[in-house]
Order: sequence, then structure tokens, then C-alpha cells
Amino acid sequence: MKKIILSFVFLTTCLLSLPVFSQIENEPVALGLPGDNLNLYAVLDIFQKSKTLEEFERAINSKDRNINNLDLNNDNLIDYIRVVSYRDGGSYSIVLRVAINRSEDQDVAVIEVNKNRYGKIVVQIIGDEELYGEDYIVEPSSENTFGTLNPGYLGNERVFNNTYWNSVFYVNDWPIIINLFSPSFVIYISPWYWGYYPYYWRPWTPVYYYNYWGYHNYYYRNPFYRRTGYIRYPLSYSYYSSRRTSSPIVRRNRVNDAYRRTYEGRTFRRPESPVLPRTREAIPRTRQENAPGNRQPMPRTRQENTPRNRSVHPTAPENRQPMPRTRQENAPRNRSVHPTAPENRQPMPRTRQENAPTNRQSMPRRDNPNQSGERR
Repeated sequence: MKKIILSFVFLTTCLLSLPVFSQIENEPVALGLPGDNLNLYAVLDIFQKSKTLEEFERAINSKDRNINNLDLNNDNLIDYIRVVSYRDGGSYSIVLRVAINRSEDQDVAVIEVNKNRYGKIVVQIIGDEELYGEDYIVEPSSENTFGTLNPGYLGNERVFNNTYWNSVFYVNDWPIIINLFSPSFVIYISPWYWGYYPYYWRPWTPVYYYNYWGYHNYYYRNPFYRRTGYIRYPLSYSYYSSRRTSSPIVRRNRVNDAYRRTYEGRTFRRPESPVLPRTREAIPRTRQENAPGNRQPMPRTRQENTPRNRSVHPTAPENRQPMPRTRQENAPRNRSVHPTAPENRQPMPRTRQENAPTNRQSMPRRDNPNQSGERR
């Protein structure tokens, strides 16, 4: 009887806790930053399904898709997101940029597309620090690779899955990636700017964040995309960083909490950040887990107890034999600096006559080359 009662109590507790867990899972989470009103999971999903950058720009600015809810200049109207592309070798930077006024722009995010030396292509979308904080990065996930309905995930032959921070999902078969690396592709820069927008677009009033979360909460639980804590190609990202555009107006509005009204005074919990790749929790341990407790001492190759009266500088042994000297020990002190020739030195023999005769006859002179020395 007692076991039946305990089983009933346990079952009742589990049933009552299910709505609580469901409520926590569906509860909105917020960064508390302007980027809460542009879901990068949804942006990357639209990017994967688009064929060209023009189509991608039109899709993220469509009112029917409810993706763009940004109002960075705080005029109570949705801002138009422009798409600007840069190319550096085999890498592309697809920048999402908003015109704050006639003279200032603000980058929202950048999609980094990189091809490695094996021809495999990797995609990451990186939120701008002003809008999303540091290291807000979303990438395709390699966890669900079999039998999905998403056309961008066709098999695990494109997945390198070693560890969490090294697992890469290659996107060579995405339609927009095929277009980017085709010979006919031309760098795309949106022709629209402040006060001049496409005919099909009209700004609308942004919705509150709680309603916006209701449109996109399923993106945070799907297996197709995930957050990561690091940039896979920092060198390519640095190429974009030198071209990044930031607006002082957005920075001032963020500092002054001008974007807080989108939360209607509510307080939402922050989303969980991914584990960074170089932390102790992420790196697999190859050594013994409990090193301090049962760590074996390292073997010592030198003598354990060295004599304490050992001299710092070694001294020569007392019974050391002197080195043999090859030169004279006591050289004469009256030795001249420059050696002098011996006094009884014989003079050198001379081969020529020392004193030539003074009465040497001169050679006869010829006045005429045809005449001899005597006159006829």
C-alpha cells in the first residue's frame, strides 16, 4: 500500500511539472539590445533559401515574413536593410546595413562565406557588436543531417564532425552559394539609400518584442542552426572589419536606453551563450581528471639532496698538477724591443762593380747612318 501511494505521488509531481517546463521553454529570451528585433536565425534561413542577393534583400525586408523589426533611428518606422557585398579572394562578406539618416549608416550583421583549400564552403552570420554584443554568431548545424526537409541539408558527407568547436557543415549546394561562386556573378551593392527605396516597400510601425518573439521562437529550437562562440575565419572577417560602418546616433540611443520601449517595461531572461572553444569545459581532457588528488610525482633525474655547502663557482682541486710550459719561464728583462744585427756580420757580396772607372770612353758617334766610324 505504501509503495502504491509513493508511486502515485511521484506520478502526480511529474505531471504537474510538465506545464512548468513547457512554459520555461516557450518563455521569450532577450539580449536587451537593439538586435533583438532582427532574428539572425531567420535571416540565415532566408539566405539559405534565396537564389540571388537581390532576392535575399527583398525577402528580409518583406512585411509578410515578419523578419525585419528594426527601428534604429527611433522614428517609430521600420528601417530598410540594404545588402552590400565585398569579395576578398575566395571569401565573401555579405553586409546588412541600415541608413540612419542622410549621412550615417549602421551595420547590422555580416554573413561570412569562406571557401577552404579543399573547395568546401562555410557560412556564418555575425551580429554587429553595437546591436548584439560580442561574439553573437549563428551558423548551420551539423546535428541533424539525415532525412530533413530542409533542402540545404542533404547528407553528412559535407560534415566534418570532430568536436563541438571543429564540427563544420558545408553549404556548397545552397542556391545562393552556387550563384556567388559562379563565373557570371557580379559584386552586388544595393542601389537604395536614405529617402530612395524600391516601389514595393513601404515602412510600417514596429511591433513589440513579445509579439515579435511569437513569430520566431521556433527558430531557437530547430536543429538546422545554432549559436557558436567564435569566428572560424578571423582573417577574412578582419577584411570586413576595416570596412565596418557604425553610427554615433545608434550608440547614443543604446546608451540612453532609447530602445527599451520595445519590451513594454518587461524583463526577459537572457539567452544562454555557447561555450567558448578554449575553455576548460569545452576542451577534452587527455590527462587524468583529478590531477591534484592522485597525481604521481615526476621522476627526478638529478640527486634529490644536493650538498648545501656547495660553492657557487667550482674550484680547482688542490692536488692538481701544473700545466707543462713550453716557453722559457724567466725571460731576460734586458731584451731589446727591436733586434739588432750582429756586429761581426759580413757584408753582402756585390755582383756589380762598386766603383765604375771615371775615364770610361764614350761610344763613337755616327753623323750619317751610311757612314762608318772612320773618315775616308
